[in-house]
Amino acid sequence: MKITALLENTARRADMQTEHGLSLYIETENLNVLFDMGQSANFAENAKTLGIDLKKIDVAVLSHGHYDHGGGLAEFLKINSHAPVLIHRDAFLPHYNGTEKYIGLDLALANHPRIIYTDDIYKLSSSVSLFSCNEKTRKHRFGSFGLTEKVGKRYIEDDFRHEQYLLVEEKGKRILFSGCSHKGIEDIVSWFTPDVLIGGFHFSKMPLDENLKQIAKRLNAYPTEFYTCHCTGEMQFLFMKEEMHRLHYLSCGETIII
Repeated sequence: MKITALLENTARRADMQTEHGLSLYIETENLNVLFDMGQSANFAENAKTLGIDLKKIDVAVLSHGHYDHGGGLAEFLKINSHAPVLIHRDAFLPHYNGTEKYIGLDLALANHPRIIYTDDIYKLSSSVSLFSCNEKTRKHRFGSFGLTEKVGKRYIEDDFRHEQYLLVEEKGKRILFSGCSHKGIEDIVSWFTPDVLIGGFHFSKMPLDENLKQIAKRLNAYPTEFYTCHCTGEMQFLFMKEEMHRLHYLSCGETIII
């Protein structure tokens, strides 16, 4: 399997466009998958620079209903004329940061004929599946960090039921993709116990303290290889790496071979 970061907050090469967002190009044995699309067309510009043809994508997955992962959806639908886009059925609900900033998806795309709405489990193939895990027990909660859902005139704490995870089982390994891990990275790892986990931890607002150190130690107890990015936070990554021997950072333009 080959995974290339088309978009991420950081880059180690000057020819990459960066923004607060995520987009991964995943080449499995049988499918070419686009996982998230950033907040703009930058993921597509980077794909061109990297020599990746988005027209060859077989299926796209949106990890959750926030603009920094689905803002490039219209661009993808324009470039690629055939690939279905798998989105949780609650992803187009009105999501906000607090009560002022709308951070949801473009509602004009909600009825696009190529969008397939998912629930708890969706099989893309015999070896590739999507899970929302909404029925799982969440033992480690950090709150919503001010992220909300608008219900009528009220703003309630986002429960992130619109978030889903992509599991690829290939050559005896279980590789899990998580856009932001809003439901809690510790719980997500315990639910799947993957060999490899790729995605954000949503720790960028967390202080570099004993609590974060203990989280890192508990994650390190799993045999999982972690490739993190985007919403983990660069300082938080460096802090956690002191306790996590299999923690790596995936920047825009970089490729992993598994």
